[in-house]
Amino acid sequence: METSLTGRILPVGAATAKDKLSIARQDWFVMDIAQDACNRRQFLCAAGAAGCSLAAGSAVFALPPGDEKLILSAPLTHSDWMLKPGIPWGVDGVRHMLDVCKSFGLSRIYWRVLDGGRAMYRSKIVRAEGKWDGDNFWNPKSDGDRQLSERFSGGVSSEKRKQIIDKFQSLDYAHFDTFAAAVEYGHQIGLQIHAWVSINEDDHGWGLTSDFARAHPQYRWVRRDGRPYHSQMSFAFAEVREYKLQIIRELLQGYPLDGIFLDWIRTGDVRDNPQTDGDGVANSGYETPLVEEFKKRFGVDPHQVPNNDPRWVQMRAEPQTSFMRECRKLLDSQSRKIPLAVMVAHPWHYRGMQDKIDGSLNGLLLDVKTWASEHLIDAAVAAGYYRAGGNASLAWKSLFEITSGQVDVWTYAWVPQNVADFATALAIARQLGARQILFWEADYFDDRSDASGLKAAMTRQDKA
Repeated sequence: METSLTGRILPVGAATAKDKLSIARQDWFVMDIAQDACNRRQFLCAAGAAGCSLAAGSAVFALPPGDEKLILSAPLTHSDWMLKPGIPWGVDGVRHMLDVCKSFGLSRIYWRVLDGGRAMYRSKIVRAEGKWDGDNFWNPKSDGDRQLSERFSGGVSSEKRKQIIDKFQSLDYAHFDTFAAAVEYGHQIGLQIHAWVSINEDDHGWGLTSDFARAHPQYRWVRRDGRPYHSQMSFAFAEVREYKLQIIRELLQGYPLDGIFLDWIRTGDVRDNPQTDGDGVANSGYETPLVEEFKKRFGVDPHQVPNNDPRWVQMRAEPQTSFMRECRKLLDSQSRKIPLAVMVAHPWHYRGMQDKIDGSLNGLLLDVKTWASEHLIDAAVAAGYYRAGGNASLAWKSLFEITSGQVDVWTYAWVPQNVADFATALAIARQLGARQILFWEADYFDDRSDASGLKAAMTRQDKA
């Protein structure tokens, strides 16, 4: 894990715009997409020929015609963008960010509302982002933590680290509701604004621990060897699911948002890495309620079966599915349709220092197949960061197969450096049959050298 140009902690290999370009080119050109034998239309035809039927009422998303415009979108972290020089605090800064997004042809923005365990919206449940804990990623107190932070931050100087944390500390989200400003102005200029909720973490790096996690250490994740995590809250406890659901409820009640985007891949304190075993299977989930339930169902202690035992993996995924059912029920109770999208893993995923994640189910204990079959989600995207052999196209196909064409699967791409990069990303999305591209992450649009050419190409969606 390293840091972006703005100071955001990123996985190794995705630290800078230059690195991102290298990764993107590697991912995009390693395969001949013209010879792709498993695109959307072919998958559906094969499923039909095999006698597979999709559940009644499911949303099978049709392959768009070649000349139809795709939905271009991006997540946006206000605090990251504020680290760029000359960005004003307040409404003017929010307007600048959204004007930039609009000028590049984006139509959907996923506005980050949580940073670790802190809120960047007006919340009565989560403490406002602003002051970090005294011991944090940018200012570690122990020698061991300092060495770990330096490994993750890729040689960022002590002076730069101080500048980053000083800037973060100056951002007072208790007295400025960025999300309210984004929704209001975004709607004025024709943008959809969705709430990006990092639902699976109660810290980020470290130093942004939620008050809930601090008050309830008994709800933390537990490893196979019995060691608890620093701050990760287990959905095996009804109290944790209700706390997370309160956040969603507060957003729905407080803002005329256009959707909820649940980010499941961000998982808190980096001092807990690796969070998987050598095979990429989650090493967590050994909380007492799950252990006791496994004993009850199967008559054996889960510590006595392999960590990747399918029964044990499936049981550990059940609490997250319970939460998704509760979340879907909450959204369906609203007076208008609120789409629910998720960001999940793929078979080539990794975390931090190339720690293997064996897909969503084994690696993150997320039963995305069930989420799709029960119509709990409307859309899904497989996050970037690929180990050897993986790329954005393969990740998309894997997720599309898991969800059986029942949800809208987006492609994932880094923000393009130039027109050629965008044309490649567009061609891949069209070839796969995706209706939407998620460009990671919006603040990078603000420093492209060929901004005018890229804006024109993205607005027209040029093929070349």
